[in-house]
This record gives sequence, structure tokens and C-alpha cells, in this order.
Amino acid sequence: MVFGKKNYQIMLFGIAILIFGFILMSLDKEDYGFGFLGITLGPLVVMSGFGIQFWAILHVDKTETPKIISKK
Repeated sequence: MVFGKKNYQIMLFGIAILIFGFILMSLDKEDYGFGFLGITLGPLVVMSGFGIQFWAILHVDKTETPKIISKK
């Protein structure tokens, strides 16, 4: 597999944060989502979810053995 177990766990957590952020934005009762949830809190949560995804991709687990790909 391309990533380790820890990477996939972090990715699942990031996906959960993304879904939570989109749900927060949909809960806004103001017209066209111009309230606090739709303009401020929801997008911040979604951006943090994308940041977690970025970190999950770049995270290197020190406990796993590195996989060496040989060129033939």
C-alpha cells in the first residue's frame, strides 16, 4: 500500500472533519448561508479538514520500515 496504517487513520479523521464542516455550513438559518455558521465557522472547519488531509499525505511514520523500490 502506498501509505501506512497511521496515514489512513489520519485521512479518515480528516474526512470526518470535512463532513462535519459541511454539515455546519448547511445548518445556517440565515438567507443564502450568510450567518456565522455559513460564513465563518463552517469554512474554518473545512479548511482545517483539508489541512489534516495534507498532513496525512506528508506524514512519515517512524515506526514502520521504509519500503525501497528497486529500479530494474
